[in-house]
Amino acid sequence: MTAMDEQEQRRRRLAAWRGSHRVLARRSTDGTVAEGIAALTAGIGAGSGAGSVHDPDDAVDVYGGGVVADLERRVAGLLGTEAAAFFPTGTMAQQVALRCWAGRTGNATVALHPLAHPELHEEGSLGAVSGLRTVHLTSAARMPSAEEVRDHPEPFGTLMLELPLRDAGFVLPAWDELEAVVAAARERDAVVHLDGARLWECGPHFGRGLQEIAALADSVYVSFYKSLDGLSGAVLAGPDALVEEARVWRHRYGGQLFQQYPAALSALIGLDRELPRLPSYVAHAKVVAGAMAEGFAAAGVPWFRVHPEPPHTHQFQVWLPYGAEVLDEASLRQAEETGVTLFRRWGAGAAGAAGLPPGVSVTEVTVAGAGLEWSAGDVREAVGVFVGLLE
Repeated sequence: MTAMDEQEQRRRRLAAWRGSHRVLARRSTDGTVAEGIAALTAGIGAGSGAGSVHDPDDAVDVYGGGVVADLERRVAGLLGTEAAAFFPTGTMAQQVALRCWAGRTGNATVALHPLAHPELHEEGSLGAVSGLRTVHLTSAARMPSAEEVRDHPEPFGTLMLELPLRDAGFVLPAWDELEAVVAAARERDAVVHLDGARLWECGPHFGRGLQEIAALADSVYVSFYKSLDGLSGAVLAGPDALVEEARVWRHRYGGQLFQQYPAALSALIGLDRELPRLPSYVAHAKVVAGAMAEGFAAAGVPWFRVHPEPPHTHQFQVWLPYGAEVLDEASLRQAEETGVTLFRRWGAGAAGAAGLPPGVSVTEVTVAGAGLEWSAGDVREAVGVFVGLLE
């Protein structure tokens, strides 16, 4: 497909998604520039009173401070850490965190899952940019066990845990398993860093609050544009000394941006509006996932998988034995012809992710505010229509 063809397909997708009267999640990336500015303005509030996430008459930030510092304090409080530093990207935040820990432990080896974001989506960034070395404790589509951490044959300075493990299906361990893994790392004198890009929605599965989850680790990174629908940006949270060192490395990595108030404001809006609603999204994702499985079975699809069932967060995967292009076209036609967007993009999935068989395509399903309007019957009906478009 040429670049022009891909642009045309993207315009078609956006038109179909924007034109749908029923979706499982509305995304800010589906909107226009004008709509994005209007949403940001509305979120700030017309005045400095109730309804405003930050005083709109405050001066803009310059290399931090102001609303950026406000966000950092807010996140440190939510996670129960001594300090937090805002970064333009999670990729940078985690590289800096892992580099700092390597210097402090004297060991530049990071133990992480082969499906973790730095390994799968960052082109070998930890080694190429930060001089770190990675080892894998398991190839299974799950977090490593305490035994695998304890028995790994070579030392490592940092254990990095992605919660949830996105490319394995947004999967989480049980709380006692997580505690045991952290304890095993401590036995080896390793520090623990949480890749918490989607940590915000993990509480319902663990039955624990954010502070208790974050307290297991020595440092944690959280994102603002995934679960909270912010514009961009991330925070690295942890002890004062680590965060101060991270600010130095942030500058060296090119992350000391002149002004960041739009991203910081959108993050504060997400913390106010989306964070309290995430438990309801997680609960309803279980309803949606179950109804999808029922719908595929009722439609006579010979093989499919909803993974995991039930979901651990408000996101999960659907697997079907068709090519991605066929499934993309059926998804688009359903949106265009019925005004219902059930699925978005399909792909081959990550190599080794959750045992995905050859010839099977996977899509990620997110249930957010708009998805709360769907009943189980609505989902089953939409699945039936979708399967009909595959025939």
